[in-house]
Amino acid sequence: MAWVFLFVAGLLEIGWAVGLKYTEGFSRLVPSVLTLLSMGGSMGLLGLALRDLPLGTAYAVWTGIGTVGTALFGILVLGEPSGVARIVCISMITCGILGLKLVSAH
Repeated sequence: MAWVFLFVAGLLEIGWAVGLKYTEGFSRLVPSVLTLLSMGGSMGLLGLALRDLPLGTAYAVWTGIGTVGTALFGILVLGEPSGVARIVCISMITCGILGLKLVSAH
């Protein structure tokens, strides 16, 4: 169950990272509230995952999911650059996430 908590926490991290773009410095109420809720949920689920997973593994996977998801959102939705080097780097992060999952004892 810890990996499920961690995965959802990572998805919520994408939500709050993207949400920050739309809060306009926390001056817009609805995006600000949704961003703060996503932050709280992400941290809470990360905390639950840390009951069973090693800190270094859980934190690296959590931030990796957030990093990859946010970068892909930027490319797919916001029209950010999607050059070969950028895609290769995103792929390496993804491989690192999968590698940590595979070598984890949990």
